[in-house]
Amino acid sequence: MSSDPLPPGSTIGILGGGQLGRMSAMAAAQLGYRVHVYAPQADSPASHVAPRTTVAPYDDAGALTSFAADVDVVTCEFENVPAATAETLENQGALLRPRPGILAACQHRRREKDTLHELGVPTAPYAAVHGADDLISALDAIGRPAVLKAARMGYDGKGQVAIEAGTDTAAAWEAMSGTAPEPEGVLEGMVDFALEVSVVVARGVDGTTAAYVPVENRHPGHVLARTVAPAPVGPAVAERADAIARRIAVGLDLVGVMGVEMFVTKDGEVLVNELAPRPHNSGHWTLDACPASQFEQHVRAVTGLPLAPAQRHSDAVMDNLLGHDADRWREIVHEPNARLHLYGKAEVRPGRKMGHVTRLAPKGAHGGEL
Repeated sequence: MSSDPLPPGSTIGILGGGQLGRMSAMAAAQLGYRVHVYAPQADSPASHVAPRTTVAPYDDAGALTSFAADVDVVTCEFENVPAATAETLENQGALLRPRPGILAACQHRRREKDTLHELGVPTAPYAAVHGADDLISALDAIGRPAVLKAARMGYDGKGQVAIEAGTDTAAAWEAMSGTAPEPEGVLEGMVDFALEVSVVVARGVDGTTAAYVPVENRHPGHVLARTVAPAPVGPAVAERADAIARRIAVGLDLVGVMGVEMFVTKDGEVLVNELAPRPHNSGHWTLDACPASQFEQHVRAVTGLPLAPAQRHSDAVMDNLLGHDADRWREIVHEPNARLHLYGKAEVRPGRKMGHVTRLAPKGAHGGEL
């Protein structure tokens, strides 16, 4: 396989048609690439800005074969692409970045935790759970409080059950397994953290890495509402989070961008919570506060271009516009330091990410450290 970068005019295939695909497609166009989106839903946000879209299920072998023949590299905007889809594309000779093995690890919580431990990355204590009896044994080992999570799928708090001192274990298992695609869960010890942070890290074909500054994430109701860049942590914590993110990217042989979600404990320990091998919601601020956004980095990585420096010229606070929050666009566009991004979604639902707004401040304006 040639290590030469794909020339402008090449076509990037994106699996998934949501807002992450939309912003990736816009970054690709800026660098002279074409984009072909593959999504099960018609009128997706990414299809509005991509020159070509295939609307078909992820198990449509014929549509996948045609898609593979039309693109020069395939990437994804969400990690839960069915394994069979990636296998079909590989069998058709498609180049997938990131590689399917990373997707397989990150879409299964127990495999993800096992992979992190193999890389020497610290996490909260955890145990695989296959039934109500398993849950009792796992709680004996890990203790309460804890959280039971579905091994597959589940995001923004879905498929998760908190287990406190008086929680009925059978009811907790039923609540989790009733929403899960398979009867397997992961019990995780509850972390008494000071704040949640994330690092968006990129790794190129040549093995170089670039990481944006750690940011603080706030999740009322288990949905990301606000990201503060940079996170209010001291240099030692920031360096530890950066080093962990780079270690994961190198250890996984990542090509592309990855969001690494972490807990910072009250004594300054950094524990990894989850991985997302694609552009990340907590990296949206980079569109307006950095010379090169996470979406440009992702395009650069998957096409074999050199990575750009992951520098920022401003501090930023990014707020997701959930549901009817997006109706405030008229007032937001009048704010001189606000940058509005709407995703073109037709249906408004409570908690649905309809857009985001990033408010900029001079670099160094955000004070306070942990």
